[in-house]
Amino acid sequence: MFWVPLLLLAWAIAGVAALRLCRAAVREAAAAGDGTGGRRGLTLYEAAFLSGGPARVADLTLVAMARQRRLLLAHTGWATVVDPRGRDDMERTVIGAIGPEGQSPIAPVRKAAATAEAVRALAERLVRAGLAVREGDGRTVAQALRRMRLAVPAVAGLAAVALLMPVPSPMPRPLVALWFALPLAFTLGCLAIARFELSPASPWASPAGQRLLASASRAAAGDTDDDRAYLTSVAVRGVHAVGEPQVRAAFAHREPRVEW
Repeated sequence: MFWVPLLLLAWAIAGVAALRLCRAAVREAAAAGDGTGGRRGLTLYEAAFLSGGPARVADLTLVAMARQRRLLLAHTGWATVVDPRGRDDMERTVIGAIGPEGQSPIAPVRKAAATAEAVRALAERLVRAGLAVREGDGRTVAQALRRMRLAVPAVAGLAAVALLMPVPSPMPRPLVALWFALPLAFTLGCLAIARFELSPASPWASPAGQRLLASASRAAAGDTDDDRAYLTSVAVRGVHAVGEPQVRAAFAHREPRVEW
């Protein structure tokens, strides 16, 4: 009966992963009604953060300044300052990251802007308002889903060990496999339900934030202001929404995603 401890371990892995997923879902459901009262909508920076995190805010700032001809983005991946007067904290952060020479590769500017105090303050405001979830606290639905996905190969691996170990067992191996199929089916069932019920549209936005993002996208679709609609698309979809090939080429020179 050497396989019994392995079976218990498989059930423990599946149970803990499912419990974390349920707790994360309940936590987000409890916060689903928060953060919407009294709000008329999201700013572009807020929409960018909820859609893609700190790096998206930096991207939006660069694209917005380039669209207003206050910053030049070359296809070689360099940014050049045209107007050194930033109109808000994010623009001043980008200009400061480019440096006193007024020219810098985009990748380090993007990284510096994404980790700047202006973005951290924006993130904290959204978290306090119940519109964003804090990255790295281990309690979000997205993180619980990742753990549940890891539980599937873990359970399957334990089953393989139990079946392949050359130890005599009074129970036939097909029956042992059937016992291990139970926690595996349980884990896969939880993933299937979560895919349709809990899978977040954005790992950064809470349920309330996701609803406001959807409203912002619908409003942008019917907006007669082309500039506002364009920047909203960039905030929600990222630089893939940029129409200019030169700007898209400029953002092709990237560094890994930045955490906050």
